[in-house]
Amino acid sequence: MRFLVVFAVVSMLAISGLPKQGHAEDAWEYFSVQDALNSPLAQEKLESGIKFYMKGQPHGKVSNITKEYSANKRTRKFGRSTEEACQVAFISALMAFQDRAHKENCDTVIDLYSVTKDREFESADQFSCLVGGMVANVALRGKVGKR
Repeated sequence: MRFLVVFAVVSMLAISGLPKQGHAEDAWEYFSVQDALNSPLAQEKLESGIKFYMKGQPHGKVSNITKEYSANKRTRKFGRSTEEACQVAFISALMAFQDRAHKENCDTVIDLYSVTKDREFESADQFSCLVGGMVANVALRGKVGKR
């Protein structure tokens, strides 16, 4: 019985000494598309034969344009800066469009824009990223076609 009382007291002291974790709300962050495309991860994972254009970026004549597709990617934030985590999620979403381009026998992804949690963000040079305490999320919509 004495062991149980000691165990209970020690447990209560240990629990009360833990730092309190607040419930941080998700935050919208905006980052440079070009910085993400210049990152070592993008250089490794994205093929040079597939070109990516954000909505509003000039892309020349593109034919065989498909319907709009979506890619929603999340990555862990732990051990990474917010920008690095968001770049990883963004590049993962681009990789999904790269795969779609291959399936459709296309070589260009056009009119990309962010649409995380039904919140649209269109920019020729930035993407949006929803950042929580543990996860970064990037969702993109766009079309594929052939140059």
